Amino acid sequence: MDDDSAEIELLEQNLNKTRQISQRMTSILTNFDTRLVKIERSILPLYNSTQKLKQRAHNIDRALLKIDEVASSQDGIAVDEGQILRGPQLGQLEVYIDILERLNAAIAFKSSDADSRDMARLIETGAKKLTQLYTKLVAEGSSGSPPVSGLAFTLTEFPPSLMTSLIPLVTFLRTLPLPSTHPSHPTASAILSTLKDAQRGYADMRGNWSRKALEMHSRRVMDRAETLDGVSAGKEFGTWIDNLLKVTETEYALLVELAPLSSASVIASTYDTLLTPLLTLFTDTLSSLSSLIKRSLHKYTFHALSAFSALSTYQSRWESVLAKRGREGNELRDGLNAIRGVCLRSFPEYLADLKLAATGRGAGGDLSVGLADMTLSTVQYLNRIPDVQDVVGSALSALGDGNWKMGEGKQVGKTAKSSSVDVNEKVLIQHFVFDVMHTIIGTLTTLSRTQRRPPFGAVFLLNNISYLHSHLLLRPTNPNTPSLFSKPTADYLTSSWRTAKAGYFDANFSPLMQALADDARDKTSGSAYKAAVKEKFTRFYDLFEEVGERHRMARVLEEDSEERSAVGDEVVKLVVPSLQQFMQKQKEKEFSKNPQKYIKLSPEEVESRIRNFYK
Repeated sequence: MDDDSAEIELLEQNLNKTRQISQRMTSILTNFDTRLVKIERSILPLYNSTQKLKQRAHNIDRALLKIDEVASSQDGIAVDEGQILRGPQLGQLEVYIDILERLNAAIAFKSSDADSRDMARLIETGAKKLTQLYTKLVAEGSSGSPPVSGLAFTLTEFPPSLMTSLIPLVTFLRTLPLPSTHPSHPTASAILSTLKDAQRGYADMRGNWSRKALEMHSRRVMDRAETLDGVSAGKEFGTWIDNLLKVTETEYALLVELAPLSSASVIASTYDTLLTPLLTLFTDTLSSLSSLIKRSLHKYTFHALSAFSALSTYQSRWESVLAKRGREGNELRDGLNAIRGVCLRSFPEYLADLKLAATGRGAGGDLSVGLADMTLSTVQYLNRIPDVQDVVGSALSALGDGNWKMGEGKQVGKTAKSSSVDVNEKVLIQHFVFDVMHTIIGTLTTLSRTQRRPPFGAVFLLNNISYLHSHLLLRPTNPNTPSLFSKPTADYLTSSWRTAKAGYFDANFSPLMQALADDARDKTSGSAYKAAVKEKFTRFYDLFEEVGERHRMARVLEEDSEERSAVGDEVVKLVVPSLQQFMQKQKEKEFSKNPQKYIKLSPEEVESRIRNFYK
């Protein structure tokens, strides 16, 4: 037992010692942990700073490597300078561009001012060489003779082979340093000046090339204007304007694609320079057309009206083109105003010319019974109005109802204005046509009365008014012409035609009827009566011979076989029955033992000769 107790006591002593050691170790570890936390808190900021320093050190190493690469490339600057001075070659354009890109990059890392100046000089030289190549390619695409395809205009495209070379060149030129993008670059200002000169040269070359292509067709339009009718000439002028606008639109799209300086303001300025030759050509062409019209406004009235119509049609497209050049001014509007003034003058001057013809102009001579020049021109004039009716209506509306008569008085046969603009213009045209008809018929009537022999004057009046009536109302060359005639105008023309026909019958055949008419003073029998009958027959046949001779000299209705035949029928119905009745009456009274001596022609022969008058 004593031994067991001793061992237990020894174990308790060892356990106490172990417990004491454990407590001391726990205290030491706790204290160590606390110190580690404090150390970590102290070292963490230093660790973070060290990481940043490492990153910076890495960047510095990379920068030093790049600088070493750039520095090592300086050994080949002499070679690069030789290539730059030699200029770019089309097959090696990428090599040339790569050299300039490397020089631009080297300037950013080169510390030596002397080296930077040398590289800047090379960059400037290279930029000039590239713009010279650019100008050369543009010049090749803007030289030679424009294609000719008869009267048609062929719009030529910029050669595709040159475009293939220009596109990458222009793409690089647009990346060159400029003051707006690289304000500190030593050559930015010089490069900007070089590109401006190149772009100005582009505008000059393309503008003059386009003018050259259009100028030939402009001359053709003007040469043909004197021989074509006015409406066709105006349409050809309109086609030329359309081609001009197509060229300007095509050139603008090409400029946007090929301009080295692509900012909106520079593009607008360049386009303005490019348009200058084309606008000058337009102004010169329009001036030539205006001079032709003013030389004889009566003859070239429809040239003015049709040209005004063409210009008005393209006004919106024209303004769209001019808006892209970035400055004020509208050459088309100026041209429109000039042509518009000529159009407004044409209407009162046309009426004045018709009145002036009453002094003797317009007829073919004292004994002429043919169609007067003014008759033919009036028919042509009115038959052309429907082709430019919108312009005529607009011009008359601007002139004012009745002002084409220059204040001569109240309008005749006019209806009240409608609230519709279109109807107003149509009514105005009808008013004007009424005044034209009234004026020309009055002039023709005056001219017919100035004939020294009234029967010839009657034929003249019948021929001319019948021509107006037939070619304006009955069988117009333009199916829309009758719509220009209001009812008062149509009634007036028809009434004048009937009056002219009655005047023709009266002047030429009334003496024949009077020769056969009974005279109350004649006795019903006896020698005096027989002598009077013999005199009537003699006078009738003498007058009939005069009528025949007159109709051989003065052809009646030569332009209208149908109406001429109808007039012949009416004359036969007028003369032959009266002659038959007179012959029958006198034969019964035996006015002569030899009646055939005085009855030179039978009624059938008289009818045959009358019909021959109108064959």
